[in-house]
Amino acid sequence: MIKRVLVGVDFSEASRLALARAAAWASRSEVPLVVMHVLQPPAPMLPEAQIALPDPAWLKAMEDHAREHLQGLVSEIPGASVLVKWGSPAEELVGEAGPDCLLVVAQVGHTGLERLLFGSTAARVVKHAPCDVLVVRAKGH
Repeated sequence: MIKRVLVGVDFSEASRLALARAAAWASRSEVPLVVMHVLQPPAPMLPEAQIALPDPAWLKAMEDHAREHLQGLVSEIPGASVLVKWGSPAEELVGEAGPDCLLVVAQVGHTGLERLLFGSTAARVVKHAPCDVLVVRAKGH
């Protein structure tokens, strides 16, 4: 039995469609909706052979901006909550999901080369999720 709907949002049109589907599932099932965005940490830079880590204030500003953007997306969805994490999108979504969750992700139409180089977040989520996964196809794919 589904006790929570978790949807990954990267602010693309495809993920907005996934959010709409997730909201509909949560409403029909009368369970909470959690809308999650995952920020990928910037790689450390190596100026003059010294590692320079990003400014913590800048990282917090990025996180706050993402949270505000998510809040704007869910403002019309009663009871929806937002969550922002740092890391790999697939790993963080799978880690946040539990066996009583419905995990919703968008499938973005990458080219063959992009899929080969970067993989598909949706495919990794489906492979490793501890729960049912709804993959929402982007329009035109």
